[in-house]
Amino acid sequence: MAVRERRYSKEEFVRRGKEIYESQVRSQVEAGNRGRIVAIDIETGAFEVAKDSLTASDILLARYPDAQIWFVGFIGRI
Repeated sequence: MAVRERRYSKEEFVRRGKEIYESQVRSQVEAGNRGRIVAIDIETGAFEVAKDSLTASDILLARYPDAQIWFVGFIGRI
C-alpha cells in the first residue's frame, strides 16, 4: 500500500475540509444519513457517504487515487 503524503499544513487541511463541507456537501448529505461518515477530497470537492470511514475512503480513492481526504463524522439531525 502506498503511503500518502499530506500536501497541506494541518491548518490548511482543516480549513479546506470545513469550507467544502459547509459550502458544497452539507446540504446534499445531511438529510437521511444519520450516523454515517462523509469523506471529502479537499482538492476536488468530490465526496462519498458510507457507514464507516474505511468504506467511504475506499470508494473515494477508487475514483480519485491521489485524494486528500477530510472526514466528517456525520451524526445528522432529527
